[in-house]
Amino acid sequence: MLGRWRENRTRQGQRGGPMGAVRVPPGAGVLSCRVLDPVNEPVRQAEFVVSDTMGRKVVGGGTDPYGSFIAAVPAGEYRLAVSAEGYAPYRANAVVGESALASLGDVTLQLAQPYEPPQAGDWEIEPTHSSIGFTARHIGLAHVHGRFNVFAGAIRIAESLERSAMHVVIDAASIDTNVRMRDDHLRSADFLDVERYPTLDFYSDRFVHKGGNRWAITGALSLHGVTRTVTLDTEYLGLGNGMEGEVRAACKATTELRRDDFTVSWQTMLARGIAVVGPSIRVDLDVQIVPKG
Repeated sequence: MLGRWRENRTRQGQRGGPMGAVRVPPGAGVLSCRVLDPVNEPVRQAEFVVSDTMGRKVVGGGTDPYGSFIAAVPAGEYRLAVSAEGYAPYRANAVVGESALASLGDVTLQLAQPYEPPQAGDWEIEPTHSSIGFTARHIGLAHVHGRFNVFAGAIRIAESLERSAMHVVIDAASIDTNVRMRDDHLRSADFLDVERYPTLDFYSDRFVHKGGNRWAITGALSLHGVTRTVTLDTEYLGLGNGMEGEVRAACKATTELRRDDFTVSWQTMLARGIAVVGPSIRVDLDVQIVPKG
């Protein structure tokens, strides 16, 4: 939906209002807006991207606790995109004059229509188009990125999605950070101890709808001989068809694990610059599932 921002001329030195809240350099003006939901409550942390007519990002950010966004930009024409979890995107055009306020006033976001759910029945992870990756800190400096190359999973989709269940098994020895020496260390007794604990297992039968296409999938993760409750922050991406016409569903999910919760900690720092993994690990899943044959 494209709209035209009405332009209100206000002197830069005026006190109060958006112009008084932002320091405006010469040749610049101010963009402002307040974002509301369908019942007129402010949408906190809605994401704004303001681009020029060539599509280049000029400024971005999120709304404040009152749903407001305000920024100084050079005078000119702009495109604005507003997005928030569970809502349909909103787009508008704006013309900003020098030492002037371009205000859209109150913008109401509409609830996003949920994607069609997968059909009830037994599904399985399609590993060729799925990935399980992780990111960890290296001695508090750079990030170490890795993945597990071998995994399998089964999902039973219920008529009511909240009653669905899933079981995922990951081969611990398939860990891969693209550095052989580091991977050998991660497989050792200092970390995953793959000889004693060859798999990571995740089982869940608690699917909680968070609104829109967002779900919280809570279950038990068994890692390094310890089982802890873990919640996957999940975004359902809908249904599609593969190259041979087969139906498939897709989702993305993230969670954060603390090594100490699973008693995964190094015993010694090995020589030759082997990476030391930080205390928390972010896990990212990008999964496609197909009906079980």
